[in-house]
Amino acid sequence: MQFGQVDPVEIEHGAPVGLTADEVSAVHALPPTSALLIMQRGPSAGARFLLDDERTTAGRSTRADIFLDDVTVSRKHAEFVREGGGFVVRDIGSLNGTYVNRTRIDQAVLRAGDEVQIGKYRMTFHPSPHRESAQG
Repeated sequence: MQFGQVDPVEIEHGAPVGLTADEVSAVHALPPTSALLIMQRGPSAGARFLLDDERTTAGRSTRADIFLDDVTVSRKHAEFVREGGGFVVRDIGSLNGTYVNRTRIDQAVLRAGDEVQIGKYRMTFHPSPHRESAQG
């Protein structure tokens, strides 16, 4: 290495950025048509939510698939829907809105690493790395 140069850093190919080794293992173990939401901020930081149904609801209602207990979250706040081999998040009439990468949305197609904010909860989206082979 010479002054003013930086040696290249090797990064594990296909590894989601910003995750612990345990979280990377969980993402790599996902079934082909599923995804994982990992809570980054909020009272449940570190929690993981598996998206493996056609529709997964999130809200303050105890009937929600993803229960987010805070006044900033509507009872029926958002839903994650499997569409076209991927996932879409939709706001379902919440008061405070649903955000993807800090932009308020009505609906958005989710991509690996996207940040979804519901109330004060922030989660990152991680699809199965095996989904392409499942579609063929």
